[in-house]
Amino acid sequence: MDQIECVVVGAGVVGLAIARQLARSGREVVVLEAEDAIGTGTSSRNSEVIHAGIYYAAGSLMARMCVSGKAALYAYCRDHDIPHRNCGKLIVATRAEEVDKLQSIKARAEANGVGDMQLLSGKEACALEPALNCEAALLSPSTGIVDSHALMLSLRGEAEAAGAAFAFHAPLLQARVQGEAIEIDVGGAAPMALQCRLLINAAGLAATMVARRIDGMPLDRVPPAYLAKGNYFSCSARSPFSHLIYPVPEPGGLGVHLTLDLAGQAKFGPDVEWIDSIDYVVDPARANKFYPAIRRYWPGLPDGALIPGYAGIRPKIVPPAVAVQDFMIQGPREHGIAGLINLFGIESPGLTSSLAIAEHVARLTEA
Repeated sequence: MDQIECVVVGAGVVGLAIARQLARSGREVVVLEAEDAIGTGTSSRNSEVIHAGIYYAAGSLMARMCVSGKAALYAYCRDHDIPHRNCGKLIVATRAEEVDKLQSIKARAEANGVGDMQLLSGKEACALEPALNCEAALLSPSTGIVDSHALMLSLRGEAEAAGAAFAFHAPLLQARVQGEAIEIDVGGAAPMALQCRLLINAAGLAATMVARRIDGMPLDRVPPAYLAKGNYFSCSARSPFSHLIYPVPEPGGLGVHLTLDLAGQAKFGPDVEWIDSIDYVVDPARANKFYPAIRRYWPGLPDGALIPGYAGIRPKIVPPAVAVQDFMIQGPREHGIAGLINLFGIESPGLTSSLAIAEHVARLTEA
């Protein structure tokens, strides 16, 4: 049986950031990925937004990881020539009864250490974006967009340069706690058995399933898994906006917002669709709900402009009635297994938080 110091399960953006962090600290690292490439799940099916850290509960892991991760991600992108843009975003109140919510959003952002939010009147917001319709808005200057695939390629390259190895088509089938080590059965075309001192479960949508495959893992420490699908539509019309445009948040998500890619093309979404199994098909009929939601802030959206784009799925660990959750990063203190770290519920802002999460996990491995 091959012995490895550290195994990371999952090669999404968070798993890649963790592998890079651990390999660069001198650890021997193998990354197991069930699919045929990096970043094929949640990491490739999101808005590619660098979030500011606005909406999350003060003191939560989401808030802390997002705010510190944002600074780290901008610095990383600058230092590694990763395509990105600090374009800013507007959170818009399109009805008078929503205006007061902007002040509470601003207060929450400030509690998280985001001190650059600016309240704007409708007139001031429309001066920035003439095509916009709103009663008032919040400007978030530190929000941006990033080429997530270029980021993941860079993280993988740095991990490999530091000695990390990657195995694709390599699902974790079973694991067993053996004293201070963990034995892993790996499936796929080339099955193998590994023994490691550190096992990092960063499997995204499959993280709870992976945890349940570890003999000795207390099942009462594995949260239930729920799937919140988000559908995106692209736009055949030219976008008149230079900022990202977000409505006031809705339960389970941030509403149907307008984001931009680095070429300036607009996309809309995600909505929130709770599902029972993984399904990435976008139902064109969902556009019927997108049009009125978008026209609240962009009345000029032409008929027929929305084209089904793609869908992503959030790995939720709370049911629809709760909707709001926090990252759950478990170490031995929580579950009692030496060398095991589980990452559950790593949804948005996971991309923004990835480098901060990697540093957090590295500290847990040293505790």
